[in-house]
Amino acid sequence: MIAGVLVELSNKNIDKVFDYSVPSNLEKEIKLGIRVLVPFGRQKLEGFIVRIKDKTEIDTKSIISIIDHEHILNNELLTLGKIMQEKTLSTLISCYQIMLPKALKAKKKVQINKKYDTVYRLGKITEKLNSKQEEIVNLFKKQEIISKKELTNISNTRLTTLVDKGVLIAEKKEHYRLEYQDTLIEKYPLTEKQQQVINEINSSHDQIYLLHGVTGSGKTEIYMELIDQVLKEGKTAIVLVPEISLTPQMISRFTKRFGHNIAAIHSALSEGEKYDEWRRIDRKEASIVIGARSALFSPVDNLGIIIIDEEHSDTYKQDDYNPKYDAREMAIERCKLNPGCKVVLGSATPSLESFARARKEVYHLVNLTERVNKKPLPKVEIIDMNKKIRTSKGHFSQELIEQINKRIEKNEQVILLLNRRGYSSFISCKNCGYVAKCPNCDITLTYHLSSNNLRCHYCGYASLKKELCPKCQEKSLSAIGVGTEKIEEELSQYIPQAKVIRMDFDTTSKKGAHEKIISSFKEKKYNILLGTQIVAKGLDFEDVTLVGVINADTSLNIPNFRSSEVTFSLLSQVAGRSGRSSKIGEVIIQTFNPDHYVIDDVKKHDYLGFYEKEMMLRKKLKYPPYYFLIYIRISGKDSNICYKEALKIKKSLVKYLDNTTILGPSASAIFKIKNIYRYGMILKYKKQNNLEEVLNKMLSAYKSNRKVKVDLNFNPRYFS
Repeated sequence: MIAGVLVELSNKNIDKVFDYSVPSNLEKEIKLGIRVLVPFGRQKLEGFIVRIKDKTEIDTKSIISIIDHEHILNNELLTLGKIMQEKTLSTLISCYQIMLPKALKAKKKVQINKKYDTVYRLGKITEKLNSKQEEIVNLFKKQEIISKKELTNISNTRLTTLVDKGVLIAEKKEHYRLEYQDTLIEKYPLTEKQQQVINEINSSHDQIYLLHGVTGSGKTEIYMELIDQVLKEGKTAIVLVPEISLTPQMISRFTKRFGHNIAAIHSALSEGEKYDEWRRIDRKEASIVIGARSALFSPVDNLGIIIIDEEHSDTYKQDDYNPKYDAREMAIERCKLNPGCKVVLGSATPSLESFARARKEVYHLVNLTERVNKKPLPKVEIIDMNKKIRTSKGHFSQELIEQINKRIEKNEQVILLLNRRGYSSFISCKNCGYVAKCPNCDITLTYHLSSNNLRCHYCGYASLKKELCPKCQEKSLSAIGVGTEKIEEELSQYIPQAKVIRMDFDTTSKKGAHEKIISSFKEKKYNILLGTQIVAKGLDFEDVTLVGVINADTSLNIPNFRSSEVTFSLLSQVAGRSGRSSKIGEVIIQTFNPDHYVIDDVKKHDYLGFYEKEMMLRKKLKYPPYYFLIYIRISGKDSNICYKEALKIKKSLVKYLDNTTILGPSASAIFKIKNIYRYGMILKYKKQNNLEEVLNKMLSAYKSNRKVKVDLNFNPRYFS
């Protein structure tokens, strides 16, 4: 027997399957998707078995040992990994590695201890018991197995005595680190519109659906009803959410409906928790998986539905490391591997690509045009900050301060959005113009007041803020720009009665922080939730009647073709947090661009109007969804060498790609990160037959080049 093994090294040079002979004593245990230890040159490496055959024509080394007795990657995930590799041109091993919790990856051993409880069950009674012992035994007439935790009123001595006599049998039973309560409640009655959407999806044989529903229209109830139908058919479900901050609320909603039949997979879990949840899913102890992007690769069987909530979100695209995959695209590919499976993409502001596909009937479009129980969408007021400079207090217009005070007086709540964390954007010297920059990256350092630190949000570099300017030695350093810490300070100054809780990357870095902040705000311990974009999506608080946007122009000014789409989505989503219960909601948006079409369409809650305008621009400028994009990044420690190699690459691409527009090379938006210089090229094309062949040759030419690294990103969200 010959096993094809994909070893752990993520290196293009050895990105292939190697044959190993299987010792006779291991033949019965060999199966696809398990990990094995194999000799590789002078090393011993772990790898995955990805094929099995009877013989080979070449001499092979033998497998040393088997690591897993059950598969780690099932056949479906093995196939999905190959599809991902073809679509991203990454190494196959990297595609498999991202599917697994760290404890199961073949790259690094992580010791994860399983947790156990002591449980008791009734043995044989061979002698007369005293009254106290009989009381303990009687407990087992009502319950076959009782854990030690449930017997807290009984001393260890009595339990030990009964175990020694054989009356009780003590056993170790594994328990999982995460627990879900079976506090089931009756499901909410569906509205007529919700039922129509469910009927349309259930009765159709289409595979991909775009659920375009305004904020507060009850999309989550539709998700749960669709999943309920799938479970009745004996199938499983995956639910993806874009932010970790949304996971606690989603899990809470689903637990009340489905109890412990759910499992969670996301980056905020400890490695032990991820390991437990993965095994619960693999053991078929949970039929519904909820989580962020990586939850898509959970080892569920017989998949019936994949739901992607807030499908427009950037977080579904992996742009930071390989493989640079799009979870929406891979969800559709996984769906194809399961007959009868459906994908539901849900959003109040669908991505232009998704909505264009729905318009062309590539996706099946279903609409929810009104909120549950016909609650009105919030009134949106635009404040022109060009006219408010003299009357504003800090970064607050008088109108916004007045409305915040009104909500506090009425015991209602407010959400404030500022899409930037920290105290200020950067530190500058008024005397000589010095700006504090990261020594490792081409980026200004962000000032954090609470720690008096200047930090780089790319490489993690940090230093204390100095009193004197390092360049001119004058005491003239000042903070320029604004961050959430600064806004929090201004709130305490101008609205001293406000109880503010801040939700951004800095306050949510600790485990459980998201859930704690959301719970505290829901319990009305605070009346203002201030945060970055993580407060804009999916959160549902019945007493929030005002949403304020401090500066709507932050994302509008980003030099990226998606800036208008990102801004419209962000503002529309955060506006939708207001007035979700019986109380009327209001939104105040402060901007220096009140006449911009994005701002106007947000005010009118007009997604279709925005879509038409933006599509005209995209067509004229040859951007998605009319054209496909590839971003090629050339990086290395020597800027000159990188640029010369980038020019060579462009010359070759121009020669072989006749139907592709090539822009660049030029310095990336952030030219240097962690002392690595970066150049980029953008490829635009509608159809290019030899594209994969040309790109693979380019990657092969640089796979052993130690001075320059060449990286590909298909349809990136940003060019970086």
